[in-house]
Amino acid sequence: MADTLSFSLVSPASEVFSGEVDHVIAPGAEGEFGVLPNHAPFMTTLKNGVVRILSTGKDDMRVFARGGFADVTPAGLTILAEEAVDLASVAPEEIDSEIERSRLELKSRGDDEPGNARLVEHISYLEDLRAAI
Repeated sequence: MADTLSFSLVSPASEVFSGEVDHVIAPGAEGEFGVLPNHAPFMTTLKNGVVRILSTGKDDMRVFARGGFADVTPAGLTILAEEAVDLASVAPEEIDSEIERSRLELKSRGDDEPGNARLVEHISYLEDLRAAI
């Protein structure tokens, strides 16, 4: 029986984390779930939220994941996120500025302008990220 869980969190931009951990807690589309070593295999979609990476004797790592998939196999856990940001590297004032800029841009647009839905989704993502900090 393994004492640790092999875990990898990747986004299209980079590999955010790869290594052996004790426990991972992730925001599944159907609710938050935890994975320990030797967990039963399953696959699920993720909603926007914080992935908590826990290891004894080390600082816990918190990564904000924007959607994606989690796959638990006998080899470990892999999370493929649409976007992933280490919360330790996020400056709240930068997120606040980006939210304000995006809201002003949306307000200046016409109601039927192309790209409005994408901008609304971006603002929602930024608000979720800000709340996670």
